[in-house]
Amino acid sequence: MSTVTTTPAGRGWTSRPTTTPAGRLRALARAELTLLGRNRNVVVTALLVPLALPFSVRPAVDQMDLKGEGLSVGAVMLTAAIGFSLLFAVYSALVSAFVARREELVLKRLRTGELGDSEILAGTALPSVCLGFVQSLLLAAACALLLDAGAPRAPQLALLGLLFGLALCVGLAAVTASFTRTAESAQVTALPVLFLSMLGSGIIIPDQLLPDRMARVCEFLPLSPAIRLISGGWTGGLSTSATLGALATAVAWTVVAVFAVRRWFRWEPRR
Repeated sequence: MSTVTTTPAGRGWTSRPTTTPAGRLRALARAELTLLGRNRNVVVTALLVPLALPFSVRPAVDQMDLKGEGLSVGAVMLTAAIGFSLLFAVYSALVSAFVARREELVLKRLRTGELGDSEILAGTALPSVCLGFVQSLLLAAACALLLDAGAPRAPQLALLGLLFGLALCVGLAAVTASFTRTAESAQVTALPVLFLSMLGSGIIIPDQLLPDRMARVCEFLPLSPAIRLISGGWTGGLSTSATLGALATAVAWTVVAVFAVRRWFRWEPRR
């Protein structure tokens, strides 16, 4: 992965690596993108599920009392679409990727080269993160045009929520992969985070419609602050105190995820 230029020592020239962190990251991401494209199951899950699931929950959304909470069907569907993209295009796909590369000894071999641990994880995650980011933007535009979701009233909050969501999904995927034995079992070990996030983080059911006590508990789920920022950024219904609370919770979960990855992530196959 690295290229070394060697020149004659008699002329006072030295050997030095010609690669840069950006170049190494780009090369690893390109290789990971190629491997991702070869896994049809992951591609189908990442591309089609986020498109299909929001429409499958549309009948349930139509039955909700949204007007009483200042919400619209378009805004709820938009939040659901972005949430599903984060969960399936990023989180679920990366759990499978991290486990597969570990079990194939790819991660172990990469650590013997110039790449640092953070570069290996970032390069592996970059294709899925870019896919989730672009997919979220396209879904948001489609919901705004087709479902009358309108334009975001606080786009900076929606963007912050999306970025925090992407970062947290990468961290959660790395932590989940640490406790996953095989690539085949990756879809099973990812289910708790998927179900908890879909039902409790405001992806399917807006937190405004949950009972107060349950809503207060669900606020502290990993993806809840990101989803709240995305929804509030679109509707403009997030107060200053609620915004600061969501940001603080998102930062706290990001720190916890980084610590957990550094502490428990496994670079060699589980035996």
